[in-house]
Amino acid sequence: MRLWSTLERGPVELPPPEEKKRVGMYVCGPTVYDYIHIGNARPFIVFDVLRRYLESRGYEVVYVQNITDIDDKIINRAREEGSSPEEVAERFTREYLEDLRALGAKLPTYQPRARAYVDKMIELIEELIAKGHAYVADGDVYFSVRSFPGYGKLSGKSLDDLLAGARVELGEAKRDPLDFTLWKAAKPGEPKWPSPWGLGRPGWHTECVVMSRELLGETLDIHAGGNDLIFPHHENEIAQAEALSGKPFARIWLHNGMLTVKGEKMSKSLGNFYYARDVVELYGTEAVRYFYLSRHWRKPLDFSPEALEEARKAVEGVYEFLAEAELAGGGKEVALPEELAGEVRLLEEKFHGDLEDDFNTPGALAALQGMVNAGKRFAAAGGDRRALAAIAQRIRKLAAPLGLFQRRGPAGLPGKAEEIIGLLVDLRAELRRERNFRLADAIREKLAALGVELRDTPQGTVWTLR
Repeated sequence: MRLWSTLERGPVELPPPEEKKRVGMYVCGPTVYDYIHIGNARPFIVFDVLRRYLESRGYEVVYVQNITDIDDKIINRAREEGSSPEEVAERFTREYLEDLRALGAKLPTYQPRARAYVDKMIELIEELIAKGHAYVADGDVYFSVRSFPGYGKLSGKSLDDLLAGARVELGEAKRDPLDFTLWKAAKPGEPKWPSPWGLGRPGWHTECVVMSRELLGETLDIHAGGNDLIFPHHENEIAQAEALSGKPFARIWLHNGMLTVKGEKMSKSLGNFYYARDVVELYGTEAVRYFYLSRHWRKPLDFSPEALEEARKAVEGVYEFLAEAELAGGGKEVALPEELAGEVRLLEEKFHGDLEDDFNTPGALAALQGMVNAGKRFAAAGGDRRALAAIAQRIRKLAAPLGLFQRRGPAGLPGKAEEIIGLLVDLRAELRRERNFRLADAIREKLAALGVELRDTPQGTVWTLR
């Protein structure tokens, strides 16, 4: 499998599972001061799917995603509310976990919280000071950027370019405008911990270095996040980790493109954002996942209600085919004719080939849609419709790592609602057999008013959501 690494600015091969079975993967998690917006959700979905796909191909993925529960934004939110930073962080951590569930993402193998690792952060900072890479100034500790020759290699920024835009904030005692904070001296009303430099708290860039090293070792296989983290966050992580170990911090660096709204980055500061939970409620989990996967993970993606509606319709279209195909199969296996089997086999190869070539999810979705279209053409040409069940089975198996097309009814409804609709469809079928068309039509009309459309086929009635 080849993945485009930001550091190499080109594809890097991931050894096959028979050569290296265990993959350590670190994905930067949320700062828990608010609900996540739909832009925040992109890396959580994209890298969840990458993890699932690697697992389906035989890798043992140790997936770590941190919770940043020490941060200026959390402190500011607590001040606005009149609560404590601990209360804010705990509340929005719970909400984030609920949002992950709503997005259909698997829980990480480990989900470390920064507060639990402060002692380890202090140890790391002490090591950096001892090696001459950091210094103490008025209770703060700074990393000396010029002490690390490789600084800028991830972002491609030169020290001269960085210096032109750098400035020293009021109250900072750093020796060089390029230096960044490892430890912040305590201010009134802020969380604080004892340290050799006095009471204070760790900097954000140090938190991720410590948690990833503690759980995955000195060199990670994959480090991932949004491309807004390349600089300064990931650049500063590399500087600390490699200054200590002298080893590469990560073998592969993955950065997804930003979600935009009319070409502008989605952000809370601009006010052009939508909470992820609201979008999921409107369009459904699978439509949101399909929306993200329909664009290459490294490319920017523009958000709009129209794009989400298209994704919802695409998901429902596949479910409609699956329902018809499985109904036609009647629970019996019928072998695919050789010509159709060959077409499906090529599409299956395309699915895997696209995902293993820089995780091309749009190509993989096109392969699944190709199977749907092949089945429809086969049925329209008078082929044995019972064979469609075999195509449906392949679609479900391939789509499982994508988190798509696993439900046994249309997406977006809880199980009980599906059962009730199924009972009404069965009742209508019985009424039609008894030639009670007035009542059968009334059931159809009432369901249509609720957004449930019925379509009668030679194999039975199929229902879909409008």
